[in-house]
Amino acid sequence: MSDFSMTTDSDGVATIVWDTVGKSMNVMNQKGFDDLDALIDQALADDSIKGVILTSGKEGSFAGGMDLNIIAQMKDMAGDNPAKGLFDGIMKTHHQLRKIERAGMDPKTNKGGKPIACCLPGTALGIGLEIPLACHRIFAADNPKAKIGLPEIMVGIFPGMGGTTRLVRKMGAMAASPLLLEGKLNDPKKAKAAGVVDEVVPADELLARAKEWVLSEPDIVKPWDAKGYKMPGGAPYHPAGFMTFVGASAMVNGKTQGVYPAAKALLSAVYEGAMVPFDTALKIEARWFTNVLMNPSSSNMIRTLFINKEALEKGANRPAVDDQSVKKVGVIGAGMMGAGIALVSARAGIEVVLIDAKQEAADKGKAYTEAYMDKGIARKKATPEQKEAILGLINATTDYAALAGCDLIVEAVFEDVGVKAEVTKQVQAACPNAIFATNTSTLPITELAKASSDPADFIGIHFFSPVDKMMLVEIIKGKETGDKAVAKALDFVRQIKKTPIVVNDERFFYANRCIIPYINEGIRMVKEGVEPALIENAAKLVGMPLGPLQLTDETSIDLGVKIAKATKAAMGDAYDDAQDEVLFWMFDEGRLGRKSNAGFYAYDEKGKRQGLWDGLAAKYPAADEQPDLTTVQHRLLFAQVLEGVRALEEGVLEDIREGDVGAILGWGFAPWSGGPFSWLDMLGSAYAAERCDELTAEFGDRFACPALLREMAEKNQDFYGRFGPQAKAA
Repeated sequence: MSDFSMTTDSDGVATIVWDTVGKSMNVMNQKGFDDLDALIDQALADDSIKGVILTSGKEGSFAGGMDLNIIAQMKDMAGDNPAKGLFDGIMKTHHQLRKIERAGMDPKTNKGGKPIACCLPGTALGIGLEIPLACHRIFAADNPKAKIGLPEIMVGIFPGMGGTTRLVRKMGAMAASPLLLEGKLNDPKKAKAAGVVDEVVPADELLARAKEWVLSEPDIVKPWDAKGYKMPGGAPYHPAGFMTFVGASAMVNGKTQGVYPAAKALLSAVYEGAMVPFDTALKIEARWFTNVLMNPSSSNMIRTLFINKEALEKGANRPAVDDQSVKKVGVIGAGMMGAGIALVSARAGIEVVLIDAKQEAADKGKAYTEAYMDKGIARKKATPEQKEAILGLINATTDYAALAGCDLIVEAVFEDVGVKAEVTKQVQAACPNAIFATNTSTLPITELAKASSDPADFIGIHFFSPVDKMMLVEIIKGKETGDKAVAKALDFVRQIKKTPIVVNDERFFYANRCIIPYINEGIRMVKEGVEPALIENAAKLVGMPLGPLQLTDETSIDLGVKIAKATKAAMGDAYDDAQDEVLFWMFDEGRLGRKSNAGFYAYDEKGKRQGLWDGLAAKYPAADEQPDLTTVQHRLLFAQVLEGVRALEEGVLEDIREGDVGAILGWGFAPWSGGPFSWLDMLGSAYAAERCDELTAEFGDRFACPALLREMAEKNQDFYGRFGPQAKAA
């Protein structure tokens, strides 16, 4: 059954409707391209047809883009010579869209041809905008909820079906850059103001207005096909265009640090394509798109940030338990974490009871939501009515009796076993049947569950701060946590539109287990005399959002000291304290990080970073001989990924998809790599094991190759081949 159908009315206007079978929003695949191409051929060959309207059969949207599952598999499906296979496939699509654009016009005179209009009832993303850009006029319904744009860069590719070349020729490189390089999405009116769509009309007039235009015998020659065309803003060797491209190159390299291949490839396609005729520019775009698809970074990013993330959000690892959606949640503790949890819960339409020991503190926690909504109103992203409705869902109180009827409790009090135990008992006395979730980043869930009357209904939920911005939630199963509690936590995370990972209980769980060694390795290097600037820049140049020293400042040095002391007390002689000297000295100096305007970095009175603190170099002078960049980067990355492998080996992590998604969303692990396990697969298990041995010999046993990785190296296995969902299904 085809996703495309065509009807022709008595006025000779053919309407092609795109309606993907079994999907709530249209997505494109190769058969869809071929079916659309066949209908275009039919319309162009039929003398009774005067023009064509392309639209969607889905209410409120045109298309969500390509099926990314197919893009992720394109290289594997491209035959023995995948680069050639990919290029040929991309060029086939270019020819199909070029046929729409030329619409039967004489190639020499630009005479003839049939007008083809595209009607967007709503959202049009990726190929859902690239197809309209090949049409002669784009009509968008006045639908403020619609999003129009090219978000491909966000998943490691770029608009490679002509969207890059057409948008730059339509708008100019400068105007197109936010849409191409940042994936910026606009509502229809902003899309028209930017020059992306041609007309915004009332939804009920969409087809009629398009038909009126089709029958008006319009000029359908695209500007770039007309004689004397000049690119808006100037081509690369035009004085204005030259400055645009110089600036764009600096911006891309500044933002990506050179580790995101798609951004660099996109800019290359734009720069090179701007200096040649349109059809040659499409070939250049296709070559660079092939280059990106051949790079494992693109397939890894698509797999982790789209396919795996979506699977986890849809409950890939949810126990087979009845719906556990939360109707009323109790949040204990109205500090920054509790206030954030109350906000995201109320935004999801969940009734919230926000409790603190003092009414003033509870009110302050609720005020966080008020301030958040006020900002939204100021930015015209919310209304006073929405603010009133959301605030109306939050009951800020000191009275535990108000918890009656709650089906989930989220405790977010001070990180102390005794304090949490006391709160657990108070809550269960007032609300004995609710699932109890403790928000903690370090305390063992099994230990905390001892205060509960029913450990099966006790679970850990680790929110990342700030709650309203961070997408990851780490759900931790204690030794006795039951399936109902896991399902309740997962359903709650789905309701508040976050991405969950589920891990088993062990010190630091998964996220902190991996990020703490990263921080510690950076601090160790300071003690060794490695230039702090080299440490920080090495991290950023390999894709980490923050260097380990800046991250320590952001999370606070006193927290690092507290974690170090607690870990040493728990591990005894097994604890490696090499980094503690630097950390404890900083603490004793009163340099607690950003919150005190003094840490590894210096800050001005407004809290703005002023560069690395001079006193660091005075206390720990730089060694005469500095390590090479790759060695520093490998120390920082292997410190993290080896903990991930050990977590998988020990059963803390049950699904490598959660390991990769959790790493990128939780602490920003080199997103270009697709996550720790994807990065190890890029390296190859044999090389990774060999590198472990080299690092161990030079820097110590913390880099010792895990037995699992050694075994995989000997068998020439990779993580997704052995532990991925397809391997498990087999």
